[in-house]
Amino acid sequence: MGLVESAAEFYPDAQWQRCTVHFYRNVFSVVPSKHMRAVADMLKAIHACEDRQAAMDKTQAVIEKLTALRLKEAALRVQDGIAETLTYYSFPASHWRRIRTNNPLERIMREIRRRTRVVGAFPDGKSALILAAARLRHIAGTQWGTKRYLKMDFLRELDLPETHVA
Repeated sequence: MGLVESAAEFYPDAQWQRCTVHFYRNVFSVVPSKHMRAVADMLKAIHACEDRQAAMDKTQAVIEKLTALRLKEAALRVQDGIAETLTYYSFPASHWRRIRTNNPLERIMREIRRRTRVVGAFPDGKSALILAAARLRHIAGTQWGTKRYLKMDFLRELDLPETHVA
């Protein structure tokens, strides 16, 4: 929640897109293993819809199915969290696959985590911050930092008011 609140503070017009993979994991945590495949297929069907309205309609059907299967907690998690996983529908379809997850951020965090585990215990918070900042500077200054994840030309063509995805 801190990340969502911070993004809203600094970018008040930003739209929040929750990672669909993390959303699925949250739902799966209350689903018995015998129903896992069926629930996974239901959730994937929601995010495979052609537009937001169709996804919301599919969500209602999934909630009803989950309730019928006596998976009330899973149905509640879908109902409460689905809206923040559908923000990507506001953007060009060519960006949807990349916006739905937070893979680029996950990759950077995994790299920082890998480096901090080697050190083990830091003498203070400042030294941990220095190591993380050094790793981020390395990423920004190398070829790894120059890779383009999204083509922003598609967004410029939309003629939208300035919109940010957090």
